[in-house]
Amino acid sequence: MFTEDDARRRDAADPGHRDLFHIPPATGGDHPDVAYFAGNSLGLQPRATRAELLDDLDDWARLGVEGHLEAGRPWLPYHELLTDTAARLVGALPSEAVVMNSLTVNLHLLMVSFYRPAGDRTRIVIEDSAFPSDSYAVRSQAAFHGLDPDRTVVRLRPRPGEDTLRTDDIVDYLRTEGDRVALVLLGGVNYLTGELLDIPTITAAGRAAGAVVGWDLAHAAGNVPLRLHDWGVDFAAWCSYKYLNSGPGALAGAYVHERHHGDPTLARFEGWWSTEPATRFEMTPVSRPPASADAWQISNPPIFAMGPVRTSLQIFDEVGMPALRERSERLTGYLEQLLDEIVAGRPVSVVTPRDPARRGCQLSLRISDGSGAHALTARLRHEHGVIADAREPDIVRLAPVPLYSTYHDCWRAARALAATLPTEGGDDV
Repeated sequence: MFTEDDARRRDAADPGHRDLFHIPPATGGDHPDVAYFAGNSLGLQPRATRAELLDDLDDWARLGVEGHLEAGRPWLPYHELLTDTAARLVGALPSEAVVMNSLTVNLHLLMVSFYRPAGDRTRIVIEDSAFPSDSYAVRSQAAFHGLDPDRTVVRLRPRPGEDTLRTDDIVDYLRTEGDRVALVLLGGVNYLTGELLDIPTITAAGRAAGAVVGWDLAHAAGNVPLRLHDWGVDFAAWCSYKYLNSGPGALAGAYVHERHHGDPTLARFEGWWSTEPATRFEMTPVSRPPASADAWQISNPPIFAMGPVRTSLQIFDEVGMPALRERSERLTGYLEQLLDEIVAGRPVSVVTPRDPARRGCQLSLRISDGSGAHALTARLRHEHGVIADAREPDIVRLAPVPLYSTYHDCWRAARALAATLPTEGGDDV
């Protein structure tokens, strides 16, 4: 069943949108292009990005300062070109989303408003396997408020012998300890295990406990369908260089639920772009922030960094997250079957939940032969043309991205793992 011809037939029937992207050439193996499974670390470049970025550069050359109003995509309101598509991507109202800064900067700006420790309610709840920058950010916020990070930051751990968090355990903690929790800040999709947390259930539990609930959507935006407004999420932030394919260090996104717009009790850092656009050039000393997520902006946006985000968001808008999610489940499920069949008997196990509803397009593999994750991914790349992502000491992440990954890529990855990992009996692969 799991032959190369079968993979090719699946690709013919379910082709995705690979033609919209540049696929890097392979430096090893028998195929001209890499089988790329690192889109959860850095997405591939859309073919449209170069030409559209050059258009913006040409406007600068042709118009100079007049490009603020006369460019093909005028620079002064440029960020507004991204608002509607960004909002649709995360299930927000247009007034609730804004593209700005980078992920951790946005988290800090949002925590200025939404982490308000008082009395016994001081704790920040994160997952124990949160991405390190999130750990650093919340610890520094606790310290900034004069609190002990080791006592303030609560790291939720899976049960002994398990790799992923259970929703019931998170909810139980919030039910029993919620009166001491000021902020819940979890990853929508865990970067290490690929687990998709139950965002609506956890959000409801956190808010019922009296806490503010925010989400880091770095591995969720563009990966899984989101309905932030309907779920009542207080705030969220995401990056654009992983599944959103906007380039290394790309501008990030932020979301603030409309119930917080215009709230005079919320502290917020401000700058020129925090004030109403219509009065910005009156140059008054006091800001008049709009009743929208735009109020959390500070500086005017970097135009040449916004273009690639706009280009990518248009792709998601045209293809649609429902269609991408359906293909994601087919593609990831196929890779899972290949691993079960072709890589059986090797020192590898999948730590990502088996239930498609509890994961995005990522399978995290624990390699138990002691060789190390980086050593294995180096061999996969140089010997087989398969690019995967390593997290030491023993996790290799494979992300079959539904926009550009193929069934044949999945077949190549499984075959490469079987050829690279040791097995008893020397099975022929």
